Amino acid sequence: MSQVLFDYTRQDASGASCVAHAWAKVPEPLTPAQREERKARAAALLKQHDAVLVAHYYVDGDLQDLALETGGCVADSLEMARFGRDHHSKTLVVAGVRFMGESAKILSPDKRVLMPDLDATCSLDLGCPPDDFARFCDAHPDRKVVVYANTSAAVKARADWMVTSSCALAIVEHLKSQGEKILWAPDRHLGHYIQEQTGADMLMWKGECIVHDEFKGIELELMRKEHPDALVLVHPESPRSVVAQADVVGSTSQLLKAVIDGPEQTFIVATDNGILHRMRQLAPTKTLLEAPTAGNSATCKSCAHCPWMAMNALQGVINCLEQGYGEINVAEPVRTQAAGCIERMLDFVAKNPGALAQPQRGFVKNIGAA
Repeated sequence: MSQVLFDYTRQDASGASCVAHAWAKVPEPLTPAQREERKARAAALLKQHDAVLVAHYYVDGDLQDLALETGGCVADSLEMARFGRDHHSKTLVVAGVRFMGESAKILSPDKRVLMPDLDATCSLDLGCPPDDFARFCDAHPDRKVVVYANTSAAVKARADWMVTSSCALAIVEHLKSQGEKILWAPDRHLGHYIQEQTGADMLMWKGECIVHDEFKGIELELMRKEHPDALVLVHPESPRSVVAQADVVGSTSQLLKAVIDGPEQTFIVATDNGILHRMRQLAPTKTLLEAPTAGNSATCKSCAHCPWMAMNALQGVINCLEQGYGEINVAEPVRTQAAGCIERMLDFVAKNPGALAQPQRGFVKNIGAA
């Protein structure tokens, strides 16, 4: 297969999936009065429609607060999937990016799934077109197909397993113990990290997240010298030069736990800066520093924040509930086929509580003193 190249200006006919379009749709900051009025209106609509709001750690803090205040959840993609499936509400409002809404619909086909903005997508999803991926799988029929959550329903439909960053290590280790070779997609950084940790035979798709890919190893080294007492927290979607300097490597929920439970007072955080809102709420006395990217003065596409996550807003929640905008549908047989790999992951995690590993501290196997 030829390398899949993408500069994140890939778009559909409306331009909806390009980074410039996403940043252009990010709403202006609200005044305190506007914020309270819209939160109250959104909360009333959630109650009126018997709907629950499920928000990712990376979306705007107002949406995270609204979710918690109205009985919803703020979580990583694994917990979002479980919460939406198990909640009694017949309408789910998913504040995140499109693959998260699709996953909710796949697991809850009888529920109505709405999103504040259907244009909110993901560079990993964009960089793994279903037809290209199917050809890649067909060329390697001897491998178990393992895909990261950040993929379309059509890609999941082609997979044997779906994983999130919180359970990927355990599932790949399980497959290796069964003698399986793995075809992995789409994030190459996370894939290489898992390969180094497990020693599994993994064939990689070449994709990356525009947020995590911009963290810079050399700049992080300089920041660490300026803050020698800081604990470095890194999401494994980051480049190897960044992961190699980490004190803690883990999923969003695992990094959050490291801040809450750790005795340290200062942390350098290498993941989307949307998570800082929840970190500051749960650990208000601690100092949180953003890991360096190319920076606002350079040709930065994300500057440590996903432009598609940033499109989610209180007004979007109001619009989708009042006017029915942003409804997610996943056609058959794709839905049923995709459900298989997601449910396999959820069953594995339920049967193996230790699969959700604690954040790794100190020495990281096959990488060195981290």
